[in-house]
Amino acid sequence: MQMRMSMNTKISKNNRVMLGLSGGVDSTAAVLLLKKAGYEVTGYYFDVTGNNEEAKASAEKAAEKLGIELICEDVSADFEKCVIDNFCREYAAGRTPNPCVVCNPNIKFKKLKEAADRAGAYYIATGHYADVVYSEDYGAYFIKKGADEKKDQSYMLYRLGQDVLSRLILPLANAENKESVRAMVRDNDIFNADAPDSQEICFIDENITYRDFLAKRGFVCRKGNFVDSDGNVLGEHSGIMNYTVGQRKGLGIALGKPAFVVKINAETGEVVLGENEDLFSREVKSSDTVFTCEKMRTQAASPSGLSIKAKIRYASKPADAVVRLHENGIAVTTFTKPQRAATPGQSIVFYRGELLAGGGVIK
Repeated sequence: MQMRMSMNTKISKNNRVMLGLSGGVDSTAAVLLLKKAGYEVTGYYFDVTGNNEEAKASAEKAAEKLGIELICEDVSADFEKCVIDNFCREYAAGRTPNPCVVCNPNIKFKKLKEAADRAGAYYIATGHYADVVYSEDYGAYFIKKGADEKKDQSYMLYRLGQDVLSRLILPLANAENKESVRAMVRDNDIFNADAPDSQEICFIDENITYRDFLAKRGFVCRKGNFVDSDGNVLGEHSGIMNYTVGQRKGLGIALGKPAFVVKINAETGEVVLGENEDLFSREVKSSDTVFTCEKMRTQAASPSGLSIKAKIRYASKPADAVVRLHENGIAVTTFTKPQRAATPGQSIVFYRGELLAGGGVIK
């Protein structure tokens, strides 16, 4: 597999790269590609829990095998304040958070850039399945979708600013699939070629649920009422943190017909149930909305808005829409076709062709 070099590599700075090395197969493959392309790579491992000795040992073993220096840093205090606190508060408010979207700009890439600055490295890199390109039309750097649509991770990177994108190399941009990445690592006789993919929420032990995690931190699930759209009580639920918009299974209530969570009201503690058709809407509001470049932001703030494709969750397909940014900072995205289960707390992400245009947090 050949590495597709991003436009930012044409800048003649230096060939030193600070790469986020988790000890997994993706970041290991990224090192191999960078070294093959002539870069001097330093690995950077950050511990988000402060006690993940197993993962740290894996990163150290990978760095030794790869023949690169490894810098390890405990970032658990900052991670706790920024990511874990947000995660808990969002669930307590009846929303469904995405911790990776919060972590990437505020912890992962921030710490990676700071480590690069201290070491005198210009470039930073990770093992994400996406690309970075420079657009002459917009005068800005953009995340671009990865070659493997199934593994594309551009959705998670929409909050990265130009200060990061201008220095970022993503070596796995044109990886055909995960197996081709594993094969490359295997061919280089590195121990983690067949290591399992990382767990969904990195700071929660895979042996416990997120509900158990919340309970240990004092976020108590208080029972409340299931109601219909008219406010009629249908039964009792076990606490709003146990539900998410669009959910059907595990409700613990029998109504004689399929029922779906269509809304969660944290103020009243009510979970509104309805039919599948109640989950569809053409308009999705978002707050804390960002755009990759100022030109796109200006277009979105115009009366006609910005024509885009948008997706309301990581696994959904981008759909035709227009986003309009209002003076109060709220963006309204109007889809050509109704979308199912836009979930408060999750992100709506915008694309212009293959380029990541921005996104926001669904209200």
